[in-house]
Amino acid sequence: MYSFSVTEFIAAIVLLWNTRQNPFTMKAPLFLAVLLMPCMLFPQSDIDKVIRGGEIILGGLSILKIARSDDRKKSSKFVETICVKNKLSQKITFRLFGKDEDENEIKRELVVQKDGKECAYHIPKSIYTYEFALPSGEIYKKGEYKLEDEVTFTIKDP
Repeated sequence: MYSFSVTEFIAAIVLLWNTRQNPFTMKAPLFLAVLLMPCMLFPQSDIDKVIRGGEIILGGLSILKIARSDDRKKSSKFVETICVKNKLSQKITFRLFGKDEDENEIKRELVVQKDGKECAYHIPKSIYTYEFALPSGEIYKKGEYKLEDEVTFTIKDP
């Protein structure tokens, strides 16, 4: 293999750069320079350390992405989806009652088949009263829930 010093290499790149006629003719020598550059330099770390550094960088970027998406969710006045999964041996009816910021009454009703899943979309954030009713009309479960994020209710046999 040829032995060049880094300064000779950079001088050759500058010479090629200054003698060019067309801006597109520089692509090939520049590509070769970038390709051959690692052969003349000696790495100071192993491949394991490089991979570990990449993992750390990607972890940091994912944290920033999550923080940015959390800001959007908190500033929104609506929850995108509320889902109900039914694991009972019969269908159920899910009812949601509440009021939004303008005191408008909000009602949603979902009929969920046996081993099924149903979702309601674009619900305003608020405190809601919910109830799960059996086909006979009997209330299976009732309560209140502060709706701030997407949620999935799963109903199972006791």
